Amino acid sequence: MTANVAGYLLQVLASRWLGVAGFSEFASLLAVQLLCAVPALALQNVVARELVRGASVSALRGLQWRCAVIVAALAAVLVPLVTLALDVNVLACAAALGAAPALVLLSGEQGILQGSNRFRRLAVVLGVAGIARVVPALAVLVLGGGTAAALAAAALGLTAAAAFARFVAGAPQVRAVLTEHTVGVLPVIRAAQVQAALMALSSADLIVVRMVLGDTDDASRYALGTVAAKIAFWLPQAVGVVLYPRMAQPTQSARAIRDALAVLSGIGVVAVLGAAVAAPLAPLFAGSDYAPIQGLLWLFALHGAILAVLQGAVLSAIALDRTALATLAWVGLAVEVTLTLLFAHSISTLITLCVCVAATTTAVVAATVLRTAGTARE
Repeated sequence: MTANVAGYLLQVLASRWLGVAGFSEFASLLAVQLLCAVPALALQNVVARELVRGASVSALRGLQWRCAVIVAALAAVLVPLVTLALDVNVLACAAALGAAPALVLLSGEQGILQGSNRFRRLAVVLGVAGIARVVPALAVLVLGGGTAAALAAAALGLTAAAAFARFVAGAPQVRAVLTEHTVGVLPVIRAAQVQAALMALSSADLIVVRMVLGDTDDASRYALGTVAAKIAFWLPQAVGVVLYPRMAQPTQSARAIRDALAVLSGIGVVAVLGAAVAAPLAPLFAGSDYAPIQGLLWLFALHGAILAVLQGAVLSAIALDRTALATLAWVGLAVEVTLTLLFAHSISTLITLCVCVAATTTAVVAATVLRTAGTARE
């Protein structure tokens, strides 16, 4: 929660300090950076799982360094492509993508802590990482720095957080290892494509908005509205973490998945109502320039709440080792991008299309996962 609040604070304050003219670029590059976190999230899941299965910490740290090198090379290739596609400053783009290797190393250490059941230390690392990413960026913005400088400061903060995580994880307690096995990059790639489908759906609108609305005030207003979506999306993250072990057990998976989807839906309703009630406060925090979107904040929150339910369904697919279900999410992404590029010419139209596509995709994926869980139990 500390890390999430810090992230929301960065976006809200950046929207005020950069103004409607500069915030669109900043928010779009943050969305790109979130997509770059996909390999990191996948690596954490694989590291935690393989540590429990008997892999050594040294082998897993070797895996995370290999993944970091691969991600760094991909980021270097993507810089000019993203710069052209989003029409952003090349230095700002390089700073955003440059954080990707640090995210991989940080997540690898978090996976070691998670797999060895050292959850208090994991909590400390998560909180410190969120603060280390946000505080330097805010300091740069306060001093009058622009998007590129702020994103570079955030990348340096994440690098420091990765070093801190390595120190906290240290060497695990000595334990018997029955079988030693190497861990390749392929399991990370399989997990990454599942994470990528979800993250792409949750961030595609922030990338598309600059293409359909251009570098306009409305693009920046839309970017601020997505803060409500991110809150609704990340708020119930712990639900999946708690219920994941039960999802992985064939005799309990169907019930656990139903419980997870029900709880996520309930939290989503509360988040949407909260956004509707708090909407009049948005211009007070972000500035009067953002007043035109306050009546749409509940719709942004609905988008995030629906994606949170989809996150629970996709996580259960990983638990059941049925990652092919991610294909449905990829289809949903393709439909969303196509429809928004063709028909979204205003803030309200764009968010409405995103909500409709997310709701349809979530319904299909959830129904498929529940049917798969029932079959696995039988």
